[in-house]
Amino acid sequence: MPCPCPRRRDHFVSRLWSRFGARTAAVALLSVGVAGGFYLGEDRETQQQGLTAQAGVAVEQAEFDYQRERQAAHQVESAKQRAAEYQAKLRAEAAAKEAAKRAREAEAAAASRKKAREEAERKAAESKPYDGPIPASCAEFSGNRKVGCALTLDAGFKIDQFPCLNKLWDKESGWNHKAENPSSGAYGIPQALPGSKMGSVADDWRTNPATQIKWGLGYIEGRYGTPCKAWAHSQDVGWY
Repeated sequence: MPCPCPRRRDHFVSRLWSRFGARTAAVALLSVGVAGGFYLGEDRETQQQGLTAQAGVAVEQAEFDYQRERQAAHQVESAKQRAAEYQAKLRAEAAAKEAAKRAREAEAAAASRKKAREEAERKAAESKPYDGPIPASCAEFSGNRKVGCALTLDAGFKIDQFPCLNKLWDKESGWNHKAENPSSGAYGIPQALPGSKMGSVADDWRTNPATQIKWGLGYIEGRYGTPCKAWAHSQDVGWY
C-alpha cells in the first residue's frame, strides 16, 4: 500500500500541531485575560472553575479539529490508492486481451501455413503419384511398351510420365492391343469404350497398337492433363 512520503507527513503533522498549539496559546491568553478581569470583582475560586471549563472546551475542540483533518487526509490517500488499483486493473485486463488476440492470430497463421503445406503436398502427389525409378530412355522397353514410350515423348510428355502410363495400361489391358472386355465392350490397349472411338485416329484401330496408343494419349491429355494424373484417378476410383 503506498503511503505519503516522510517529508509530506512530517509537514502535515507539524501543520496540525501548529494549529493545535495556536489554539492552546489562545486559550491560555483568554484564561489570563479573564482571570485578570474576574480577579478584580469576583470570587477567585469561581473564576478559576470557569477558566478551567473554558480551557477544556477549547482543548477538546482543537483535538476534534485535528482528528477531523487527519481523517480527511486518510480518506484522500485511500481514494488515491483505490484509483491507482483500478487503473492497474484496467491495464492488466487490456494486456490480457492483447495477449489473447496475439495468441489467436498466431494460431490462425499456423493453421493457414499447415493448410497451404498440405495443399502443396497434395498437388505434388497428384502431379507425380509415381515415385519409382525413371527410365533413362525408351530402349529399356520392348514391344507395345517401347512404341508407347516413344509416342509418349512425341505427344510432348517427359519420360518421367511413362512409368505412370505403363502402370495404367498394365492394369487396363496388359498392353494387349487385342484385349476386349466382354461385359462392357471396351477394347484395345487403352480400353476405349466403345473401341470405335479410336477410329478418329485411323481405321486400323482394331489391329494397330500405335493407333490405339495415340488415341489413348489424346484422351488422357484432354481429360486429366498427364498420364500420372490419370493413374492417380484410376487408383482413387478404379477407372480413368
